[in-house]
Amino acid sequence: MDFNLTNEQSELQKWARSFAKEKFSEKAYTWVRNQEVPWENAKILAEHGLMGMTLSEEDGGQGMSLMDAIIVMEEVAKVCPSTADMLQVGNFGAIRQLAAFGSRELKDRIMPSILSGEKLISVAMSEPNAGSAVTDLNTKARIEGDKVIINGSKVFNTHGPHNSYYVVWVRFGDSVKTSGSILVERDAPGFTVGKTETHMSGEEHCALYFEDCEVPLGNILVPEDGFRKMFTMFNIERMGNTSRSLALAQAAFDLAVEHAKERQQFGRPLAEFQGIQWKLAEMKMKLDAGRLLLYRAATNADKGAPNPTEASIAKAYINTTAFEVAHEAVQIFGGYGYSTDYPLEYIFRRVRGWMIAGGTPEMLKNKIAEDVLGMKFSQRKK
Repeated sequence: MDFNLTNEQSELQKWARSFAKEKFSEKAYTWVRNQEVPWENAKILAEHGLMGMTLSEEDGGQGMSLMDAIIVMEEVAKVCPSTADMLQVGNFGAIRQLAAFGSRELKDRIMPSILSGEKLISVAMSEPNAGSAVTDLNTKARIEGDKVIINGSKVFNTHGPHNSYYVVWVRFGDSVKTSGSILVERDAPGFTVGKTETHMSGEEHCALYFEDCEVPLGNILVPEDGFRKMFTMFNIERMGNTSRSLALAQAAFDLAVEHAKERQQFGRPLAEFQGIQWKLAEMKMKLDAGRLLLYRAATNADKGAPNPTEASIAKAYINTTAFEVAHEAVQIFGGYGYSTDYPLEYIFRRVRGWMIAGGTPEMLKNKIAEDVLGMKFSQRKK
């Protein structure tokens, strides 16, 4: 058992670290403040082969492993979180569902514009009354000839106002077993987006409305009994969430370490106070433990999807750890950490959101407990 990166992975990490600092540091943390999408950075990622790293060459990707993509994601996210969001789109998110379940014709038509950094795609899962209880979908789809007709609504859609494509989770009938997914294009008849709203982190989202929305029959990705298939791919999206969460926590930790060395109080550096030393030691332990859990899930997945339990353990632990580390980093910085002139307050707000998006730690612990006990536990009222 080797806990070190391979020589090739170490070289990739060094290159990604240098690349991210050179290309993305100048405007880092300005994108959200200015409510802008870093389109120029998405194109830079594409030009350097970083959009579609985890996709097959047949689908326009590089055929690299999930672990390779996570290594790059960490380095990019530590420098510029908004650019890491673009990397998520091209490697971990809804594009993986399109790659896994889309027809050859659909992929050839849709994927090139995403992999070139020109357009965005995201999953449309959550509904006003179906958040963690995603099996309670009310958005319905029915087939009429060569068309699919969709009715319903979605909320909290990542990059919602800016997406060109949405992988919409629906029901084709009344039971959970009829659940599936459909790719909806922005200009589909009967499809509209609601007003742009903003999360605490500054990320923009909007509601999606489907009123007899028509899409071609060929846009169906999963026709029925799809939750197991869709969540297999969604666990890859969770790895993107998890790696960004870890990366921002690492960035907060690194800032706190430097501040503790440089900041003087009572005539000596903060680093000489045992209370600060213990905080940093605990932060380091948590980060190292989280990284091992993430790397285990990614390495065992190789080029496939991660084990659901390993993915759940990594995400639940790292989401919580990232929030705790960011919290302590702000505390070490004091008033400066609370100021919007420094990145720490943004990191603190951003990592908090990942404790909700993609599966809460509470829901993930339910999954972990089921695996531990070898039993299924319904959350529904009996």
